[in-house]
Amino acid sequence: MTSDEALAAAEHAVDLSGSDPARALALARTVLAALPASCREAADRPGPGGSPGGGAPERGSESGPDGGAVAGRVAGCGHCEAEAVAHRALAVAARELGDLPFAEERLGRAVRIALSAGLPHRAAQARLSLVHVRTELGHPEQALAVAADAEPGLTPAEVGKLGVHRAVALARLGRYREAVDHCDRAVPVLGGDVRFLAGAMLNRGLARVFLGEFGAAEADLSRCAELARDAGLEHVLALAEGNLPFLAARRGDLPAAFGAYRRAESVLVGFPERLATVRCDLAEALVGAHLPGEARVLLEMAVPELAAAGAGTALAEALLLLARVELRTGDPRRARESAELAARELAAQGRTVLVPVADEIVLRARLALDPPSAELPAAMLSCADALDAAGHGDTSAALRLTAAEVSLGLGDRPFAEDQLALLARSGRGVVALQATALRRSLAGDRRGAFAAVLAGLAEVGAGTRTFEDPAVRAHAARAGEPLAGFGLALAMRTGRGRAVLAWAERWRAVTGGAGRPLAPGLAALRAALGESVLVEFVRHEGDLVAVVVARDRVTLRRLGPLAAVAEATVRLRYGLRRTHLLDGSAPEPGAEAAELERLLFGSLRDRLGGRPLVIVPTGTLHTLPWPLLPMNAHRPVTVAASAAAWLAGSRVPAVRDGRGAAVPVVVAGPGLRYAEAEARMVGECHPGTERVSARRAEVMAALERADVAHLAAHGMFSPRSPLLSSIDLDDGPLMAYDLLRLRTPPALVVLSACDAGMAHAPADGAPLGLAGTFLSLGTRCVVASLVPVRDEETLTLMTAFHRALAAGDPPARALAVASGKTGVAGFVCFGCGDRPVATGPRDPVTRGGQPVAADRKGPIARGGQPVATGREESVTQSDHDPT
Repeated sequence: MTSDEALAAAEHAVDLSGSDPARALALARTVLAALPASCREAADRPGPGGSPGGGAPERGSESGPDGGAVAGRVAGCGHCEAEAVAHRALAVAARELGDLPFAEERLGRAVRIALSAGLPHRAAQARLSLVHVRTELGHPEQALAVAADAEPGLTPAEVGKLGVHRAVALARLGRYREAVDHCDRAVPVLGGDVRFLAGAMLNRGLARVFLGEFGAAEADLSRCAELARDAGLEHVLALAEGNLPFLAARRGDLPAAFGAYRRAESVLVGFPERLATVRCDLAEALVGAHLPGEARVLLEMAVPELAAAGAGTALAEALLLLARVELRTGDPRRARESAELAARELAAQGRTVLVPVADEIVLRARLALDPPSAELPAAMLSCADALDAAGHGDTSAALRLTAAEVSLGLGDRPFAEDQLALLARSGRGVVALQATALRRSLAGDRRGAFAAVLAGLAEVGAGTRTFEDPAVRAHAARAGEPLAGFGLALAMRTGRGRAVLAWAERWRAVTGGAGRPLAPGLAALRAALGESVLVEFVRHEGDLVAVVVARDRVTLRRLGPLAAVAEATVRLRYGLRRTHLLDGSAPEPGAEAAELERLLFGSLRDRLGGRPLVIVPTGTLHTLPWPLLPMNAHRPVTVAASAAAWLAGSRVPAVRDGRGAAVPVVVAGPGLRYAEAEARMVGECHPGTERVSARRAEVMAALERADVAHLAAHGMFSPRSPLLSSIDLDDGPLMAYDLLRLRTPPALVVLSACDAGMAHAPADGAPLGLAGTFLSLGTRCVVASLVPVRDEETLTLMTAFHRALAAGDPPARALAVASGKTGVAGFVCFGCGDRPVATGPRDPVTRGGQPVAADRKGPIARGGQPVATGREESVTQSDHDPT
């Protein structure tokens, strides 16, 4: 191969690297193998870094004694230009395939060979490629310095390409507007270079996402995809489509984000580093959307891939984000480890603006793991100062508040009061109001403290009421959880059950979507309950507290440590699962159920009698199958997210309200022995039942038009990521996040699937999962299982349930009757199950001879909270008596 032929082949390999990196690698290796042996041997001798060709060049590091020796060995070789270009081709192809260290090493060789052969233009081209590699390896500042070295030796078109790479480094440093400007200047000079033009669109689109310019970002990403598709740049096309989930999540369209992610995952399966980057981008957007559980799932897949690829910049950011979500999802030990590692990586990369963020996570993890030490408040104050200097004011304010609270616990009131005064004067939203409430409480002004808490919760509610997604709303509201806890503590000091109920309900109203911290009127609640009794459980300083509302009075009882109840719940669920598996060694569930009953209701039995119950759980109690408690064997039990949500549901007219019966829809999913039999049974119990095929599109359409829906299928609950909970259908899982697209969900939903009623509640009032998602969208009642139940037992129970339902029993009573007759337990009635459901052939409602649609939704908004329908009698809130 002549030198001209070798050079042409090497340049072709560079061109191929974007569209076919594997072929580019092979061609570049062929060129290098064809070089004279003396030339290859010279290039392979160790350079200044001790490895072949030396390490990646720092700015101004190409000269020196060894560099001169290399120059002497290869100067004058006619194949040197081809060799330099071939090494660059190897590097660019390796970069596309995710091998960043190899790419860096090859570009270092290319620069050295070009400089020693007197080829400054080829050295500048290698540096151009090195800019992106150095950025991804975790050195964006160095990458910008390399770009400055490269620019004088480049043509105008190549300067445009350099601008595309510079945009990546600038975006990594948070300089998004500069990144957009560089891409703007690059586009006019790139001419017909489709690969770099598509890259400019991609990088500009991502920077615009961070700037919140979503329309322009979508246009850029779409243009990138169009260019890549027409030019056969499948890899670039995959990147453009892979960033659509990030854009959708940033916009707040989570169903679209997850759907786009599923497509990107299948396209990028052969490019682990690229797929890891897409996962990190989506995870960041999910954290911004207050979905830490979903973000953690993605990050735990991405971090190992980024580490394997040597992608230092992305790895440091991913570790920092992982630490944050680990802390938010209750794993402080892992959070501390991830944050400490992130801090080291960021410091090594010179990205000091993010180091205090990692340090803050470490301090909060320490506080969660160990008793506070005397030096902890000072460490927090030092970190808060660093956060302020780095521009993280909100994080700093929250940490100062925590430092003040820790100081109070340690008896250092002067330190605490200084910080509280500083925060109260700052006027920084919820943190300032919480500091004000704490100061007033310390001064003995309980009324003033209550007023500050109420104002703070109102601010939290105003900031979350626009979120229709219940998970986003619940996690967004968690910023107000410490304030809500303080208000509850103040209410507990009054010793009045109605005060504790009011403050517990105000917080649940905020997390549940009411938008304001409103509590239901006690008189209205009692009237709606009739002979039923409502028991609302709340957490206070590690203890479980119950408020019992009956027709005659409100009772407040401390029940003891919450940990004991949580442990007993876990033991009961374990026993039930072993029983389901027919494991003779399983603990007896009956004994655990009796122990739980003693812990929860031992001091309340005199207030309950045999009357129907409405339960408002907290924390782990969302996973408790309440009908399994011995006292509830034949008792109608309804589980609600809040007293207000139950009250709103009780005011909705019965399905069809006597104007014609509701026609159920029924779905039989795959893989269940008795699903078909169950579907036939539902049709026999309710004449006119519509059978729907178990495909996602058909099921979603049916759920839109149905008043009653029965889904017999396998279910899966994802405790860390409730929106990833699912029901198996013939063409794949129906995810909880798919349900968010429903505009008019059924009034009654029966989820005949294991664990379909399970929920994770990031905040009281917002149980997340399949059942919780339906309820948040406006469904009045959901009947679902909290434990595995064998197929044949489910058919037996559901047969008795639907017969009782068809006979006129409300869902809660029908379930109690069915469980009592069959001995099958584990299903729970959620929402408001106290109203009957009329089913059968639908009689059209007419007005003036024309059909009229029955109003089956009533005054319930998305989020399950009451909608004002005139006088707001369901709300108690007084400026004079905030308790």
